[in-house]
Amino acid sequence: MKEQQEELSQYVKMTETPIPRLILTLSVPSIISMLINNIYNLVDTAFVGQLGTSASGAVGIVFGFMAIIQAFGFMFGQGAGSILSRALGHLDKDKASLFASAGFFGSMLCGLAITLAGFLWLDDIVMFLGSTDTIAPYAKTYIFYILIAAPFMSGSLTLNNLLRYEGKAALGMVGLMSGAVLNMVGDPILMFGLHMGIAGAGISTAVSQIVSWLILMFMFVSGRAETKLRLSDALHAPAGVYANILATGFPSLLRQGLNSLTTVLLNSQCAVYGDAAVAGMSIVSRIIFFAFSVAIGVGQGFQPVSAFNYGAGKYSRVRGGYRFTAMVSELIMIVGCSLLFVFSDGLIALFRNDPEVVAVGARALRLQAMATLLLPFCMTTEMLFQSTGKRLGATFLSALRSGLIFIPLLLLLARFRGLAGIQEAQPLSLVISMPLTIPFAMAFFAKLPKNDNAAPQERL
Repeated sequence: MKEQQEELSQYVKMTETPIPRLILTLSVPSIISMLINNIYNLVDTAFVGQLGTSASGAVGIVFGFMAIIQAFGFMFGQGAGSILSRALGHLDKDKASLFASAGFFGSMLCGLAITLAGFLWLDDIVMFLGSTDTIAPYAKTYIFYILIAAPFMSGSLTLNNLLRYEGKAALGMVGLMSGAVLNMVGDPILMFGLHMGIAGAGISTAVSQIVSWLILMFMFVSGRAETKLRLSDALHAPAGVYANILATGFPSLLRQGLNSLTTVLLNSQCAVYGDAAVAGMSIVSRIIFFAFSVAIGVGQGFQPVSAFNYGAGKYSRVRGGYRFTAMVSELIMIVGCSLLFVFSDGLIALFRNDPEVVAVGARALRLQAMATLLLPFCMTTEMLFQSTGKRLGATFLSALRSGLIFIPLLLLLARFRGLAGIQEAQPLSLVISMPLTIPFAMAFFAKLPKNDNAAPQERL
């Protein structure tokens, strides 16, 4: 009886709470989690930067590899999460738990496969990711520990997304924040206190990921989550369940995978110009992602609202949530990007006070700060399509922004404009992708029913 009352209370919360309040309530834990994790990334970059330019460049190499692991975590988490949220909107908790279980155990299995493959081809992977001969030793040491933690890293991201799509982002925040704070404390102790250098950074990251995984698992084992994780469900789930998860989550895999590929290509193109170019562009990527993390957090607050209310037939709330998210995200980016533009030189120098690194990074940061103002609309539209199960549209939009435009631009501009072209490729790709996204948003809302349904409808 108590469990039924809690389910009804959650349903009322997700379908009746005023949209601005609901999205902001769900966004705050996501924003805090992303800020803490990105602060860790920036702190980690600054600590490793003290070991030299080659070590700083290794952070960018490892970042590209971690993006591959994260791609699978997001795929299973977003795929299963979108479906379970619509199932909960349809008041079908058993189906929600089935998809949660399949998504989680599938994510752990993929993480384990990455670990095994990584150890088998470690040298090849490091060079493929864009290492130079001087960066490679640092990157190999760092990646060794990341490989150990790969299943837990992938599993943690999946668990966090499942909690977000349930409308319980605060529980996910606890797990991710705990690991990030532990990482920030562990870095200086292991790297400098125990004189372990870049190996200390790798160990700190691996331990923090395992701790996050344990805390997030506790949320499900202790019954704080609405869905249940059962190995038996995952083992006996029909093939269609996994196919549905993979199809729905594929835009996330594609987006993250293309981000990883573009990082590899970026590192490879920069390597021609030396370690300073690799380090400078790696630092810019970290800073931009930190600035955009607040807007992403608002978008992550929108996703469960969109999925849940779409499943419940509350279409007016889907429209209102989209407008609110796009507007708030844009306001955030105007403030953040203005600061990045003004203080670009000083920000790069914080992480590596090398004149060559600052020269490369500052110009790239200013260009990306201007172009990133266009990103909130594209992001909100992608999240809308994925949360409502519009797989083809979500997949195309993810590929469009993350790689279809950027990759050819990078190769062309690097050839004809050298390092300046490498700095310009990402900003220009954002400028081109924005107008191409508009027709997708217009078509979606033109087809969305004008009136809300009286009862939940199944749209899984």
